Amino acid sequence: MSTQGLPRVDRIRRRPDFERVYSQGARISGRFMTVFVLRTGSPQTRLGVAATRKLGSAVVRNRAKRLARELFRRQKIAGGYDIVIVPRRELLDAPFPTLEADYQAALNRRRRLRPRRVNGRASQRASSSR
Repeated sequence: MSTQGLPRVDRIRRRPDFERVYSQGARISGRFMTVFVLRTGSPQTRLGVAATRKLGSAVVRNRAKRLARELFRRQKIAGGYDIVIVPRRELLDAPFPTLEADYQAALNRRRRLRPRRVNGRASQRASSSR
């Protein structure tokens, strides 16, 4: 494994941050993953990966997260975005160049999409306190 990791400042780690990206960001579906993109205006671009148990065992989920982080690291975009990747099962069996092409296509499509709107304004989900 390479020594090039993803620094902590480049990761989305808190649940409210994930929920904000889900509710206010643009949703782009690809063949191997769904990507949520939200413009934040901060100096760095951050990544979150949501690999649920539906994907498989812990080993499978961790592999999907490693692949998603490597996609993000290699295809770095300009600062000011929060990106959440929700991997699909097909991601695990696909060759890496194909994954890169799918991720890049999703990022290119984000320019054409606008955030989801509800009643004329950006939608917001009610946060549940846990």
